[in-house]
Amino acid sequence: MPVKKSKTYELDIIDLAFGGKGLAKPDGFPVFVDRCIPGDRVFVKIFKKKKSWAEGRLINIVNPSPLRQEARCEYNRFCGGCKWQQLPYERQLEYKKRHVLESLAHIGRLKDVRVMDVVPSDYIYEYRNKMEFSCSSMRWLLPDELSDDTVKKGFGIGLHVPGTFDKVIDIHTCHIMPALGNEILETIRGFVAESGLDAYHLRNHEGFWRFVMLRHSVARDQWMVNLVTSEKKPDIIEALSRQLVEKFSQIRSIVNNITDSRSGVSTGKEEILMHGEDHLIEQLGEYQFKISANSFFQTNTRACEKLYTKVSEYAGLDGSQTVLDLYSGTGTIPIWLSGQAKKIYGIEIVHSAVVDARENVSLNGINNCTFLEGDIKDVFGQVPEKPDVIIIDPPRVGMHKDVVGHVLANSPGKIVYVSCNPATLARDLEMLASRYAVVEVTPVDMFPHTYHIESVALLVRKS
Repeated sequence: MPVKKSKTYELDIIDLAFGGKGLAKPDGFPVFVDRCIPGDRVFVKIFKKKKSWAEGRLINIVNPSPLRQEARCEYNRFCGGCKWQQLPYERQLEYKKRHVLESLAHIGRLKDVRVMDVVPSDYIYEYRNKMEFSCSSMRWLLPDELSDDTVKKGFGIGLHVPGTFDKVIDIHTCHIMPALGNEILETIRGFVAESGLDAYHLRNHEGFWRFVMLRHSVARDQWMVNLVTSEKKPDIIEALSRQLVEKFSQIRSIVNNITDSRSGVSTGKEEILMHGEDHLIEQLGEYQFKISANSFFQTNTRACEKLYTKVSEYAGLDGSQTVLDLYSGTGTIPIWLSGQAKKIYGIEIVHSAVVDARENVSLNGINNCTFLEGDIKDVFGQVPEKPDVIIIDPPRVGMHKDVVGHVLANSPGKIVYVSCNPATLARDLEMLASRYAVVEVTPVDMFPHTYHIESVALLVRKS
């Protein structure tokens, strides 16, 4: 049947596409529908039509898939945080592995690469060590709230409706952060609602309360609260801080980040310490890491240890090698490998991350890690030794082609590539394939109930 925009259809979902959307193929024509799983028969409206594919919006499920299970979260159908809760976790892992395989084959044109089973996350709920919630002066109402006159239709703190920048669902229980975080958030919500100060409005750029960021140290079971506001009001923040500290002994740090930026970014232009210290201490293996409000740190601490264990295995160090870590961030991988290598160099462009990396090296008494600050393509030549192994852990967009050129020009015997995006992993491995054999890829699940998957690839220079 010909698929037309703005028309409605009853479709059978036969697969999950990369990006997490359900796939239907009426007469062989691909239609992608969010919030569906294989086996669902669904009624959809086509809202986007291209020459070779279309997207449909789910209206209702006609017949649910035998795979479909009840989501734990009441916001699951509306929030973009973890859309795969209806899919059993074992099946989630199967689809994630297949997405890695398909990306390597179809995007990277890499045939017969050995892809191992996904290393699962031990915790599939309460696994995130950082959550960021937006404040809104006019929260987005759930369907069953629209007709309820008793529901207050104003302030809320929560997560954005997918595809919007100013619509926030008022989240009272988020199941992917530790349970105490919800109690902390509820206390903040009550204080803010009674404060007499408006939440920030992203359209007219007025209001005081902007974001609430919660961080959790798994190792020490301690919390950081970062209150992001549009201006300084120390008396108000001090009152909220006192209330939080009196109620929650696990709170180690409260900071107030202040920003007048019109963009929806939670990083403050100024930070004021309100309680305790300005950081948490987290631990990976035997190493400790200082995490401040705006530090980058992998959001699933326990799964991160599994990821770095695989990096160690693929690197195969015996204490005699020089290692270069590209996109080294706050130094977690160099520090993790420090006891296995002779010397490790890290390159990172973000100044604050380099500062954190050097502090973390000092915190752990490590003396064989050196961090160079700057753009990799500019700083690569400053590395004083030719590396035996290169670790590459780029952002989602993957490597710049000039960085690929530097790697190929140096041609270390081994490369370990860590990726959070199967598509750019496949693209970059194809660019390296002229000189390197892709020996093996191991996916590691850092983000249960989402389509996201981390992967570690071992590349060995061809003889």
